[in-house]
Amino acid sequence: MLIVKYAIKGTKVKVEEAYFVPVEFLSWDCLTIGALGWGQIQIANANIININEGYSRKKWMIELCDVMLEFYPKEIGKIKDRIDYFKRVKQRWEEKSEI
Repeated sequence: MLIVKYAIKGTKVKVEEAYFVPVEFLSWDCLTIGALGWGQIQIANANIININEGYSRKKWMIELCDVMLEFYPKEIGKIKDRIDYFKRVKQRWEEKSEI
């Protein structure tokens, strides 16, 4: 992951620091999952990035699996709610007469 710290003054951008870190060095307390495809790892707040240098890739991947196993059931619940919502919308429209 490329991390760039910068400051903006007017229309100018000043790069203060830039460095690469393996994704497994990013702590899960500063990451979140977005609902795209299989799930997209996102930085929750770019002002708070916690790096654990030398963190075990194995441990990080097990934590990823734990995060995803918590994430997907919530997404399933949201999808069920959306399906129920559109069933109700469809029923209301089916009950209307044509104008």
